[in-house]
Amino acid sequence: MRNIREILRLKWVQARSHREIAQSVGVSAGVVCSAVRRAHTAGLTWEEVQKLGDEILEGKMYGRPGRRAQARPAPDYAWIHIERRRPSVTLELLHLEYLQAHPDGYRYTQFCGLYRRWLKKRGVTMRQVHHGGEKMFTDYAGKKPHVIDPKTGEIIPVELFLAVLGASNYTFAEATRTQRQPEWISSHSHAVQYFGGVAAAVVPDQLRSAVSSPCRYEPEVSRAFAEWAAHYGTTILPARPARPRDKAKVEVAVQIAERWIVARLRHEQHFSLDSLNARIAELLEELNAKTMRVYGCSRRQLFERLDQIALRSLPTERFTYGDWKTARVNIDYHVEVDHHYYSVHHRFCGEQVDCRSTATTIEIFHKHERVASHARSYERGRHSTVADHMPLAHQRHLQWSPSRLLHWASTIGEQTEALVRAILCDRPHPEQGYRSCLGILRLARRYGELRLEAACARAIVVRARSYRHVDSILKNGLDRLPLSDSAPSDSATTQTHDNIRGRTYYN
Repeated sequence: MRNIREILRLKWVQARSHREIAQSVGVSAGVVCSAVRRAHTAGLTWEEVQKLGDEILEGKMYGRPGRRAQARPAPDYAWIHIERRRPSVTLELLHLEYLQAHPDGYRYTQFCGLYRRWLKKRGVTMRQVHHGGEKMFTDYAGKKPHVIDPKTGEIIPVELFLAVLGASNYTFAEATRTQRQPEWISSHSHAVQYFGGVAAAVVPDQLRSAVSSPCRYEPEVSRAFAEWAAHYGTTILPARPARPRDKAKVEVAVQIAERWIVARLRHEQHFSLDSLNARIAELLEELNAKTMRVYGCSRRQLFERLDQIALRSLPTERFTYGDWKTARVNIDYHVEVDHHYYSVHHRFCGEQVDCRSTATTIEIFHKHERVASHARSYERGRHSTVADHMPLAHQRHLQWSPSRLLHWASTIGEQTEALVRAILCDRPHPEQGYRSCLGILRLARRYGELRLEAACARAIVVRARSYRHVDSILKNGLDRLPLSDSAPSDSATTQTHDNIRGRTYYN
């Protein structure tokens, strides 16, 4: 209609030709001719055109009189917006309910148009339609509360974690020391416990604790956070970097929390995180009970109507946080986690594995299959070994002990047992004599127990304390000779000779 008014002004006031008017307004000469003819037919003058509104002028010239928006009962736009958040509720259903209350109301097309016009006036935050139980938005506040060190009096800023449900704006808040992953995931667990259920999706920012590889299109969620989502049966949908509209709900919740929680803590002194969180919980209850001007009810009331009934139930057990690490199995079938070594089955030597460490356990996975589990140890440089992970030869070696060797030797004979005992006692450490004893005992397979018993008796007489001596006795058949032939006698060793000085020489 602005162009129509300009055409009539140029024609009636400026007395321009149709071609000049068409060139000035940017329309065809036919449009100019049609507009002037319709105005004459309607009996309009330039003074009347100036006084009439667009809708009335359009009605007089084109036969479509405008209708004021108040001519029919206006829909309750705030009610429509709240009801749309309920699962499976559509605009068509809400229009049918509107017509039941107002039979002479707007038809469906105009009903939707009026509602969308109202949405544009409500601001950016109202343009997203969030259904009950659909999304939980999470973030950290920019303005931080603080605690005071009771020993030094130092003021220590802490983080304020916030989670808000999309449909009801129901909010959870807690203070944490840092934004590191263990606290980030722990805060999410506390949030779903506070809500009493889990939303279908969680929308966080792309901070390092949530996303290991940030990307606008395909962000990679960190393994521990993805594990948390799988435990609670939800999905992680990271917001795009530098796109606060993707998580506008929590952005607004941050502003509100800074005004109604952080600002009210500015004159308070808290000497521990527990004390601060107890106070935040009190302020949070007041915030969730506060009536919102737009909706005419509180966040808690909306939560009970929209989100509470749509949230998924919590699992029976809480999530246990674990750090993940990729490692390669060493040739001794152990992997290193925090300077301690844990065994896996020897067949995985050289393979790459994933290690998940919690406060109490270490789990080792190979191709997404758990292959070992250990109680966590904080002893640096030590080993935790499961016997079943060792090769059979290693297991057998591990099973040997002095008592077992002596028991085996006693089944062969007294002389064999005496020789084994002497070998174990002669070594600085008993394990140093294991191999010698095992070699001696296994000679019974080749020569028989009787010959071995005789050979051990001869070795004891000549003070031989090794496997080589016993093997040599058996090879040379010395075990068949009488012991008196080989036993050293005092007469044989005591001879008169110029080079023999005797024991009294040194006294």
